[in-house]
Amino acid sequence: MVNFSLAWIALFSPMVACVVITLFFLRSKTSSSLTAIAGILISFVCTCLLAAQIFGVHPSPQVQQSLPWIHFDGLTIDFGVLINPLAIMMLLVVTGVGSAIFIYSKGYMAEDPSSPRFFAFLSLFAFSMIGIVLSNNFIQLFIFWELVGLSSYLLIAFWYEKPSAADAGVKAFMVNRLADFGFMCGILLLWSVSDFGVGLDGTIEAGRTFLFTDLAQVVPHLSLPLLSAVGLLIFCGVVGKSAQFPLHVWLPDAMEGPTPVSALIHAATMVAAGIYLLARVFFIFEPLTAALMVVAYIGAITAFMTATLAIVENDIKRILAYSTLSQLGYMVMALGLGGPLQGMYHLTTHAFFKALLFLSAGSVILALHHEQNIWKMRGLLKQLPITGWTFLIGTLALCGIFPLSGFWSKDEILALAAGHNTFLYWVGTLTAGLTSLYMGRLFWVAFWGKASDHAHPAHESPAVMTMPLIFLAILSVVGGFLGIPHFLYPEQMGTVVQLSPFVALTSSVFAVLGLVISYRIYGGRPSSDPVETKIGFLYSLLKNKYYFDIVYGWYVDYVQHPFAKILFLLEQVLIVRLGVHGLTGLAKATGNALRYLQTGLVQFYALVFALGVVYLFFIMVTNL
Repeated sequence: MVNFSLAWIALFSPMVACVVITLFFLRSKTSSSLTAIAGILISFVCTCLLAAQIFGVHPSPQVQQSLPWIHFDGLTIDFGVLINPLAIMMLLVVTGVGSAIFIYSKGYMAEDPSSPRFFAFLSLFAFSMIGIVLSNNFIQLFIFWELVGLSSYLLIAFWYEKPSAADAGVKAFMVNRLADFGFMCGILLLWSVSDFGVGLDGTIEAGRTFLFTDLAQVVPHLSLPLLSAVGLLIFCGVVGKSAQFPLHVWLPDAMEGPTPVSALIHAATMVAAGIYLLARVFFIFEPLTAALMVVAYIGAITAFMTATLAIVENDIKRILAYSTLSQLGYMVMALGLGGPLQGMYHLTTHAFFKALLFLSAGSVILALHHEQNIWKMRGLLKQLPITGWTFLIGTLALCGIFPLSGFWSKDEILALAAGHNTFLYWVGTLTAGLTSLYMGRLFWVAFWGKASDHAHPAHESPAVMTMPLIFLAILSVVGGFLGIPHFLYPEQMGTVVQLSPFVALTSSVFAVLGLVISYRIYGGRPSSDPVETKIGFLYSLLKNKYYFDIVYGWYVDYVQHPFAKILFLLEQVLIVRLGVHGLTGLAKATGNALRYLQTGLVQFYALVFALGVVYLFFIMVTNL
């Protein structure tokens, strides 16, 4: 028996924390941080209790509870929660990894005078993401989807007095609005055809086809072209939130926010929302072979392209951002190949080691007085032993080194690709080698060797920051042995693609080879990047991020803005002057003319009345 009260408490605890901080603790750093931490910990505890109820039952149940919300004739939208193994596993990631990030934030933001506002935004972010996970219908999910977009804007642009941070927040917000327009069109198209274009003999209650459980019954009755349009429009939302090609440009700039925000966005919340959405509504995509192939290739392009960009990046957080983009590409590719289990498995383990890497990077940045250029770091493994060793564990897990968690989940995706599409398999395998290359570059340059004489004196972070690192490092090591696929999709365990020795050996060779090559190039800690002179024009191409930002900037400046100005002029001429002003002018002139008839003289009104009587008499006589 599932206790739905736990789900409601898990959902609203961060929201209550946000309200309490906003009303009472905006002047107290300690109270605001403790309130935010308490809110997310309550959600985590409730999620653990729900997990015990869901995972302890065979077969695992899928249950939901709804409360009346919006009701019109022919349209009923409830506010509800849908609980199944997929939702609970995602909720464990959001609240578990989120709790570690919240606790870490207390130490990281200790000196920031605006930290109470930060924790209020952080709690709103957690509430929004939990809402996405638990939503049982598309309308509710879309509202929380937009709340996540708002929360990310507030957190990315948290240091709004810095122009680059403000611009990054706006960029993330606008790119996601563009993608979410397509997502919204997909929702409305699916609803319209399921309500009015499909005959289901009354099996679906009218007005309730926003529910995921109802839509699963509607989908088999739709034509494949129509369903393909719905699927690709919904995928637009995934492309935005999970930063897939060609809307990947906002995620590296999101590094302008505080490092805990980067960890939360990249590991457990915002970018994971798109992958979770694909897995949640995979019943829409399952019969769509062509649409799934589009999804798979977009994921593969994103994975490979962004891995190459990380090779020439010098900012420690941006390297990790490109790494996130690449790993998200893996997940999307897995879903496109028909593997929601493999995609969600990698999402879960990725949350462990990517949160670890970002929080370790934050520890480095704080120790070096907010220095982020890896070429101005050296010997950090000796100066920051806890941060350095946990960063190394996260690096090896990301590279897919046996037996760390990344090895198991990444190779599940590669095994899936090997059985479905040889080309995508080799793209994924080559990307694994590139991952080891750029992460090895980061580690050898920043952490290896002796500290330079001119380097900033670095000291290990306080326990409130290092303890979450140790916790996440443990998860990064043992995450592959926790039986995550079994909990995610217990009914599919018999059909899971088995990890072949060839795939495991090949991916391991590429991963180790990438680390070896990176050591040969950067192990001696050169004063500048030797790759710059070795790859010639490719370095410029990569440094300019394949010119996506330049092309988009040109489009905005020379296409969108002129077009907007033309529309503005048309609005002023046709609507304001001829329309609004024209109508108001006509009304004013009519009023002025009628005003002369209002003299206030009784004799004048009597004369008008008499003339009216005479006129009526004349009409009657002429009609006889």
